[in-house]
Amino acid sequence: MNETLIAHVATNNGFDMATPAGNGSITLTTARHETRAVISPWLTGIGVIIQSPYPNLVAELARSVPPWPSRNDQFHLADLEQLAAFLRRTTQLSMAFRKQQGAAMHIGHSSTSDAIPAPQPEAPPDINSQSPTLSAETEIERIRRERIGQNIYRKALMEYWRGACAVTGITLPEVLRASHAKPWAECTRDAERLDVFNGFLLVANLDALFDRFLVSFDDQGKLMVSPRLSAVEMQKLGLTQGMKLRWVEKQHLPYLHWHRNQFILATSNHDVAP
Repeated sequence: MNETLIAHVATNNGFDMATPAGNGSITLTTARHETRAVISPWLTGIGVIIQSPYPNLVAELARSVPPWPSRNDQFHLADLEQLAAFLRRTTQLSMAFRKQQGAAMHIGHSSTSDAIPAPQPEAPPDINSQSPTLSAETEIERIRRERIGQNIYRKALMEYWRGACAVTGITLPEVLRASHAKPWAECTRDAERLDVFNGFLLVANLDALFDRFLVSFDDQGKLMVSPRLSAVEMQKLGLTQGMKLRWVEKQHLPYLHWHRNQFILATSNHDVAP
């Protein structure tokens, strides 16, 4: 195994530090995230052991490369080309999970006093309440922190979905939206608001429909469309039979169930409306 070539491939795909680890192995690390990859020569191909604090990382990587049967954190790759793709995906996912875990450092710790507040209904004015200036400052701070949180969430989804719509595969950033399944205001904790599994990266038309519960997805990712949309409207919106999410993980399901319940409720309310 050529250590110079391994280091070159690693640097080009997110791991910029390569350290000899004995027995011909190389440990790859980076300051960008906490995942480590231990590269070892095999009789045929390359062995990679992933060491990471992100609990969902290995399962996500296994979507592309099945892990070694006796050890689920070890992968066998045929050549340097496969290694490059594997390290690139490892970096993308690690960055997404790091953004999710580290969001509290940008917007405040997730304690009761520091959590990002969801918008609340306005209460009647109280002459003993805080001054208008203080109330305005509090609202400005809430909006500022929400904007920061939304930016972090979008960046994490862009990494997780490889910069492509979760349904269509479109990669034009200008038309991609970070869409929550359980909306920001309905979440009770920052961990939910910023969870990369609480939603999907969608093109603008799908995002608008998903946000208004006019479409949803079943547990296999198949698109569900409200009867409020006619066949003509579906055609104009680019909706077709068989559209589905590129993949669905079990971590998506609690949020997807919440969204689908709202979708069913909205559909039922429309059916009984006069």
